[in-house]
Amino acid sequence: MRDLVFKNLTSQDKKRRVLASSEIMNKKGVQSVIQRHFICLVKEVPDTKAAKPLPQLYVAREHNSFKQAERFFCKLKGSVYVICEKKLYLIAYLHSLNITLTSARHPAIN
Repeated sequence: MRDLVFKNLTSQDKKRRVLASSEIMNKKGVQSVIQRHFICLVKEVPDTKAAKPLPQLYVAREHNSFKQAERFFCKLKGSVYVICEKKLYLIAYLHSLNITLTSARHPAIN
């Protein structure tokens, strides 16, 4: 069985967008939960001398033998300059992926 949830949120001024999805699946005694997020923010920049944020990457993996659970988390932040109609914009974005695997039969999880 697979449950999917999608969210697509856009701000009123259309300078911020959030896309999110969540998937829950039970297969062969393993429950997997996968959550994805994408956030995008657009700002007008007066000149190219403005400081651009540095890209960042964060990765974590956790394993719990007692609960028979495993978790993987990855987050990526970055930005890019864009020129549109002779105006300079900074687009900042954040991607995140969270995967959790647990035993569907283990009573200590809930």
